[in-house]
Amino acid sequence: MADIGRSTGGVVIEQMIRNTVVADVLVVGVVSIDRLHIGDKSFRTVGGAGMYTAIAVQFVGVSVALFAPRPGSMSSILKTIDGYLHWFGPQILSHKLPQLEITHHGNDVATLNAIEWGGEIELVPEDLPSDLSEYKIVHLAALSSAERQLHFVKACRTRGAQLISAGTYSYVVQHEPETVMKLMKEVDIFFMNENEAVGLFGSIGNIVVDPGKLVFVTLGRNGAIVLTDDLSEGMPAKSVEEFDPTGAGDTFCGATLAGLSRGILPQDAATQAIDIAGLVVTGLGPESLLS
Repeated sequence: MADIGRSTGGVVIEQMIRNTVVADVLVVGVVSIDRLHIGDKSFRTVGGAGMYTAIAVQFVGVSVALFAPRPGSMSSILKTIDGYLHWFGPQILSHKLPQLEITHHGNDVATLNAIEWGGEIELVPEDLPSDLSEYKIVHLAALSSAERQLHFVKACRTRGAQLISAGTYSYVVQHEPETVMKLMKEVDIFFMNENEAVGLFGSIGNIVVDPGKLVFVTLGRNGAIVLTDDLSEGMPAKSVEEFDPTGAGDTFCGATLAGLSRGILPQDAATQAIDIAGLVVTGLGPESLLS
């Protein structure tokens, strides 16, 4: 592993790689501070696609490392995450953590009111570990653009990644559909929800999967669909008492990747992941998985 101690955008990256433990799954993404409006109440919690994905991998019992911007000074809520995960990445000021504001309306409907990506720009492909061949899967969680995810794909291939997966989200599907489609073709495993699938293909039935690739489409309370070039199989979900659905899709993603890293069938990995996503929505933020 390379020992990098250079300056990026004026922020010193301290010993990013030196203490990196090779894990089964490497997640590239962000940890955020989220403001959630649920019913007539508002809550502040830790979030981020990278964080939810990595915690789900760890929850299944598979080793994981999270490459994400991290503040030098952490609040108690962030210290909990830092203690649970092997989290490394460029050092940023605490107020530069990405921030999201989301209103949940029920019935799998939510509005992203605002997003500030902050120090996400400090996360660059050049700072990845120089050898990714020892990770079974490298996953690219949501970043500020699909174009940035594509830059990471190229770097991961160059550095010997065995399998690369990626997820997306509604904003980039609406504003960068062609880039998202290219991202889907460039990776080995791709995750999206039903609305994103409709935005890209018109309907789930129109999704085209290249040979040797895997695509997972989450359907909220209706489970998920596993797609290959010759298979489309739905996996049902159990009924749960939902409180905060914010990280359900990324939790599904992480738990699925954990199963795949163990060599189980995609259908079995998805079934396990649906149950874990069902668990995370019963609490606020990631607390159901952390406890």
